[in-house]
Amino acid sequence: MAAPNLRILATGGTIAGIAGSAIANDYRSGEIGIEEYLEQVGALGLDAHLTGHQIANIDSSDIAGSVWNPLHAAIMEALADADCGGVIVTHGTDTLEETAFLLDLTLPATKPVVLVGAMRPADAVGYDGLRNFANAVRVAGDADAAGRGVLVVMGDRVFGARDVTKVRTRGADAFRGFPRESVGLVTPSSLEWFGAPWRSGREASFAWHETLPEVAVVYVHAGLTAEQVVRQIGSSTHGVVLAGVGEGNMPEAVRALLIERRADGLPVVRASRAGEGLVDREAEDDANGFVAARALNPQKARILLQLLIAEGVEDPSAIQQAFDGG
Repeated sequence: MAAPNLRILATGGTIAGIAGSAIANDYRSGEIGIEEYLEQVGALGLDAHLTGHQIANIDSSDIAGSVWNPLHAAIMEALADADCGGVIVTHGTDTLEETAFLLDLTLPATKPVVLVGAMRPADAVGYDGLRNFANAVRVAGDADAAGRGVLVVMGDRVFGARDVTKVRTRGADAFRGFPRESVGLVTPSSLEWFGAPWRSGREASFAWHETLPEVAVVYVHAGLTAEQVVRQIGSSTHGVVLAGVGEGNMPEAVRALLIERRADGLPVVRASRAGEGLVDREAEDDANGFVAARALNPQKARILLQLLIAEGVEDPSAIQQAFDGG
């Protein structure tokens, strides 16, 4: 079998970072360009033909539409290229899950698209970037990776974009998935999938929008007041995601305020600040017009709500269907 042709789209992050010391704690993200990085990768002897393009070279905490727009366009161009077998996006880990989920909702599942990052800079002891990248090449070059949507490769595991989240600030094993812990295991020389592709033949769920409507994420904490929430919801806010306590809970004064805003047409989604678990619908949601985020964390709930609002979806039951995965 011929080695696959893979397009590498670089956005920066720790995987391209430099500390200046093998044992330093701090470092600079996005210091290594894609051409230099591919020269380093060439020494690994990977069974793939790699071509690179630099989209950006930034810390992923700065990710925004100015990067997402050219990245999406470059991926679509690669998917349309008959000679391209798959796409790898190098990305910082802080917002990796958000970029992966946005792309998963707006790309067809025709060829593998894999996001990969690193938790340690390139000159650190125990640099995990090269192994993660080699694993990503293994996944993106595998025919069975198609039809699974956008995938994330970190720490010898393959995650679905809807499931993956960063759960630790340090350490190579910083990602996990919920409700599916992972969809495969990978090393540079092996790959095992847990089940068959689930999106074979499906087009993108949403059109690409270069500008997304503003959705506020309100973080619930003890003592949160309605007045504090009012200051977070401006005239340009088109929706609210509540990072609630427990199963999307909130103080009664905040609930009363959000019921008023929902009556004025503002979509409200109840998510949870807890690291893991479902937020199911509660009896009052129908009367209040609220939506339950189900398995999506607040940051992913925000992206889905933005896309729904951008496409004119306003009915809470239709929004709920999208959050249910329908």
